[in-house]
Amino acid sequence: MNLMRSISRPVAHFVICCFAMFSLSMPAAQAGMIGTDTVLSAEQRTADQAQLSQLLARADVTQKLVALGVNPADVQQRIAGLSDDELQTLAAQIDTLPAGGDALGVIVLIFLVLLFTDIMGFTNVFPFVKHGAARR
Repeated sequence: MNLMRSISRPVAHFVICCFAMFSLSMPAAQAGMIGTDTVLSAEQRTADQAQLSQLLARADVTQKLVALGVNPADVQQRIAGLSDDELQTLAAQIDTLPAGGDALGVIVLIFLVLLFTDIMGFTNVFPFVKHGAARR
C-alpha cells in the first residue's frame, strides 16, 4: 500500500501538469455569425461548378476537347482549382456567348488581317491597295 501511494502521487502530479499544458496550448473556439454573402458565395460556386461540369459532360464538347488534344479529366481538375471569382467570371462568359460562332465577325477579322498585311507590303491580295514600289 505504501508503494502505491509513493508512485501514485508523482503520477497524479504529472497527469495534472499534462492536462494544464494541453489546455493552455489550445486556442479557444470562436463562434460567430456567418454572413449571408459567405453562404451565397458557396452556393454560387457550387452552382457554377455544376453548370460547367454539365457543359463538359456534353458529347460534342468532349469530342471537341479531344480533337484539340485536351484531356477532359484535366479540364475538370482545372475547373475545381479555380478561385470563386474566376469560376463566376467563366460561368457568366459562357452564359453570354452565342451558341454557334459569329461567322460575320470571323470574315471581317480575316479581311482586316489581309488588308493590314497588304498595306504593310507582306502580301499582294487586294488590287486597290497601293504598294511602296507603285508609289514611286
